[in-house]
Amino acid sequence: MDDIPRDQLSGALRRGAVKKHVAAIHVSGKLTLLQRKLSNVLLLNAYDTLMTKPSHQIDARTLSLMIGYNSNDMDTLKQSLRGLVETVAEWDMLDEKGRQEWGVSSLLSYAKLRGGVCEYAYSPALAEKLHDPKVFALINLNMQRRFTSGHALALYENCYRFVRTGSTGWWDLDLFRRLMGVADSSYYEVFKQLNAKIIKPAVAEVNRSSNIVLTPETRKQGRAVTHIRFLIKENPQLAILDMDDGEGMRHGEVYGRLRALGASDRLARQWLGAHGEAQVRAGLDYVEARQNVVSKMGYLTAALEGGFGAAPKAPAPDSANPQAANPQAERLRRILEVIRTRTPTQRDADRRLFLTQLGDGPARQDFERHGWMSPLNAARIRDFWQEMSPGLFDDLADQAASRA
Repeated sequence: MDDIPRDQLSGALRRGAVKKHVAAIHVSGKLTLLQRKLSNVLLLNAYDTLMTKPSHQIDARTLSLMIGYNSNDMDTLKQSLRGLVETVAEWDMLDEKGRQEWGVSSLLSYAKLRGGVCEYAYSPALAEKLHDPKVFALINLNMQRRFTSGHALALYENCYRFVRTGSTGWWDLDLFRRLMGVADSSYYEVFKQLNAKIIKPAVAEVNRSSNIVLTPETRKQGRAVTHIRFLIKENPQLAILDMDDGEGMRHGEVYGRLRALGASDRLARQWLGAHGEAQVRAGLDYVEARQNVVSKMGYLTAALEGGFGAAPKAPAPDSANPQAANPQAERLRRILEVIRTRTPTQRDADRRLFLTQLGDGPARQDFERHGWMSPLNAARIRDFWQEMSPGLFDDLADQAASRA
């Protein structure tokens, strides 16, 4: 395992970097492709509160669909969660004082399903490591969705953390087999077979499907291959799939529109981070289309933070019951209120999940432009949030029935 670059370290870590290797977490490789994707989705969902909450929750149906299997197949989800609890994560690295630290933990300390919700937790020691970007790299869900092989995704995960150093460093073959999940197979003790069945196909898929390009190199003792390393370069054709977590926001069209409207730099980036570019763009489109609005910034703030139902509307014919008079507006207000209460990672998951229901035609384009305000997808959006939040519109339906 290669050193973390010295310019990324300080104090005792910098002094020890020349002599000591700083390794990232190694996760036992006996995970299926489904379990690897599940692990990444769970981590992304929990990441914002990884150090502040002892447990985390996600809708079980959302979780199932995000990793690509039937949302009603709870047995498969249970089996996958059981696999994560039984999987070992191990680290061997320098601590903050420059001392060598070895640790081991189950990947999940527990998981349970109740009332359509998956609750899970990490051990405190592992949560600390997972939250440190020098130790563990979050995998972009756009990226992992492109993989069809568990070995390829495992190789990508174990190489991506070293993208800035340009090399994984030398791994002995026993460790490499363990990372690929084939340590118990005598067949893969022969390097020729390991290379033909695992290394070459996995490298080909990583280079074809991801934002990095790998070149394997081997080292021999006598005639036998004993070590392998992977040289890593960024793949410029797919680098666009990388997450943009800050500075790049300032170069976007939506950021420019927010600033032109009067939002401060900090507020513009906060809104983009919290709500996502598509939803902020939809808010801007909605606000800029309104006539006779004195303060468009105030209107946009109400739209993003409180829901579009707070915006001025035409007088309702039934002033005693405005919800009954304009159920579409009230329905939208409730949807956006639910969205407002969810974390940024959950909002991103909701959007990705909804996009799986759309093809590549006008409906998808309209949603990408207007987000949850998409007029072409109004019925789909209503049905989606009715499933996500059962009972959300029940009283509106009752009111409609009473008027009929």
